Amino acid sequence: MSKIIIWYDGGCPLCLREIAMVRRLDKNDAIDFVDLTSPNISCPLDRTFMLNRFHAQESGVLLSGAAAFAAMWRAVPLLRPLGLAARIPGVLSILETGYRLFLNVRPRLQRYAGGRVQS
Repeated sequence: MSKIIIWYDGGCPLCLREIAMVRRLDKNDAIDFVDLTSPNISCPLDRTFMLNRFHAQESGVLLSGAAAFAAMWRAVPLLRPLGLAARIPGVLSILETGYRLFLNVRPRLQRYAGGRVQS
């Protein structure tokens, strides 16, 4: 199985907490984590666009939003059942709806957590 690539917002305290948790759970080193705020990395898409949504690459396919989270979950044994559940018809669309709702409140949560706010 090829490694999953995860691009994340290193300036977001919420993202940093989640990535730290997943790194601890990634016992098989199945994920390459890429901080989009590092100036020396290249992005497959516009950096601002990637900072505004979660992105992953699984088996050469670029994923965004809930699909990217599901790919990340599938790579971690403890979270794998969640990632597999996202493949059940209709589940990914429900997760994506929840993710879009989260994106609406993300700036307020970042302010509360003391981080920078994406526009």
